[in-house]
Amino acid sequence: MSIWARIGEFVIRAGASVGAGAADLAEAVRTVFSGDPELRRRVAFSIAMIALSAKMAKADGIVTQDEVRAFQQIFSVPADEARNVARLYDLAQGTVAGFEAYAEKMAGLCGSGRPNCGMLEDILDGLFHIAKADGLLHEREGLYLRRVAEIFEISDEHYRTILARHIDVDDADPYAVLGVERGRPFEEIKRRYRKLVADNHPDRLIARGLPAEFIAIATTRLAAINGAYEMIERGMRSL
Repeated sequence: MSIWARIGEFVIRAGASVGAGAADLAEAVRTVFSGDPELRRRVAFSIAMIALSAKMAKADGIVTQDEVRAFQQIFSVPADEARNVARLYDLAQGTVAGFEAYAEKMAGLCGSGRPNCGMLEDILDGLFHIAKADGLLHEREGLYLRRVAEIFEISDEHYRTILARHIDVDDADPYAVLGVERGRPFEEIKRRYRKLVADNHPDRLIARGLPAEFIAIATTRLAAINGAYEMIERGMRSL
């Protein structure tokens, strides 16, 4: 059964409605799928992306078609499941408050490993993808992303690494993308690069709860990591 069918099942079983709060959805995920931790992580990730991206799209006060298309790039939703996904998207978008409480509930699903939790980083990457879709990261969007990162307990240093991945390649600091200091030996940088590639392989992301339908996030992340390493390598060769 696809993740979209699971979400449709969740909508029915949880009784989600337009009057419900976003934080209530997170609690419903915990309750409905309590007997299957792996499925719970997959559904939780999917619903978090739907709810938080809906609010992300409204952070600057305008929902653009670019942002909608970016949402669709991450969420390849089958036609027969689009209605349930749209229902959750509209639910989150229609409420003015609630994203902080919802983000806190989602962070709680990571358990004791919450700081820099991989699943929460995946969610933040997806939000960045949507925020920059119109070619500009608006101030309110930046504040929104920073606040979500704080709730997710993503460290300042790690947040800067995530942010660097989403800056245009020519403007990005390749060392920040890889999370290494300038001036470190090239062999150390290479080891860091290889670890990042291994840690962010799509199979690894799926293992920690990223549904197969969202592998576009992993592909984009790896492209940024590869591009940063190539820039550093070229610079080293020119010395």
